[in-house]
Amino acid sequence: MEKVLQQLVERLTKTYQERLVSVVLYGSAAAGDRDARSDLNIFCVLRQVTPRELGESEPMFRWWRSLGNPAPLLMGEREVRESTDCFPIEFHDMQERRQVLHGADVLADLVVQDRYYRAQVEHELRAKLLRLRQKCAGVLHDRDLLLGLMADSVSTFCVLLRHALRLAGVAAGFEKRQVLEAAREQFGLDPAPFLVLLDLREGAVKPRALQPATLLEQYLDGIQTAVDAVNRLER
Repeated sequence: MEKVLQQLVERLTKTYQERLVSVVLYGSAAAGDRDARSDLNIFCVLRQVTPRELGESEPMFRWWRSLGNPAPLLMGEREVRESTDCFPIEFHDMQERRQVLHGADVLADLVVQDRYYRAQVEHELRAKLLRLRQKCAGVLHDRDLLLGLMADSVSTFCVLLRHALRLAGVAAGFEKRQVLEAAREQFGLDPAPFLVLLDLREGAVKPRALQPATLLEQYLDGIQTAVDAVNRLER
């Protein structure tokens, strides 16, 4: 991982030169909670982002995506300062677990505005629940695809559960199993389907040992419990 990150920084530096302000690794890899399915999430701050920068990024981004990672998130310096009220989840995540790979630590003194924080958490939970239903509806008779969809989504839902707990005044840490235990205590969420999916991601359980349809029902119920809990929080 370190070698690949170094290669990325070298390519970013060569591409943008003095326009490159900061490169930050964030998410599970920065927190040491990464598994084989986890992405390397990169936040890249430039002086500004114009069509010139987008055009220059194409070969580098194509290479990065070919390694199985999402394209780096590009933002301009001013854009970062002016958008914390729109992206409180993302900025809180970056502030709480990050590794500065190059340049300035633009997140250290950033003031995140929380006026829409609860609404964003609820929106993300509901939107991702709807999207998961849509995807699963098309693969219900394919056990491998169904298990894959659930396993791919569980990490994101654990992140959102951590933010739901944060809104409720509970510090749950970053380890996914700790988050699930805290959600059980605070919201009455059944962690069992989430734990099974985490085991599946990590290779601790074999797909043939699972009943996908039953697991899906339990998993969707758990996500709905989280949605209802956030909906009840003070607005």
